[in-house]
Amino acid sequence: MTERQILVAFIILLSVITGIFFVLFGQITVRKLRKNPKTKDVLGLEFMSGWDILNAAQALAMPKCWSKKLEKSPLSSINADSTLLFENTNKFDRILAAIFYWLWMFTGFSGAILILMNTFGFFD
Repeated sequence: MTERQILVAFIILLSVITGIFFVLFGQITVRKLRKNPKTKDVLGLEFMSGWDILNAAQALAMPKCWSKKLEKSPLSSINADSTLLFENTNKFDRILAAIFYWLWMFTGFSGAILILMNTFGFFD
């Protein structure tokens, strides 16, 4: 097995694990938030089905100062309201959001970096 094959296999494995966390977070936390009248309209803009799961995970996983900056920006309607989400979630939901969100970010950036490395001939 070459280095590239090992890296691709590792990223594929992380992608599968991320997908499992996506479903878990969506079914456990976001489903509860969608049913709550206080939070169902503050999950951010939904570009496509399931996008509010990413918005909620981002709001719960990022440091609060980063979330506040996003909420004060002109594009704040895209993001979920972190204050209301923190008030209506428990510690388990936040841990699940953090695991899912940072795993998703790591997997995405790893894939992009792998493509760039392959483009510039790093593996040749």
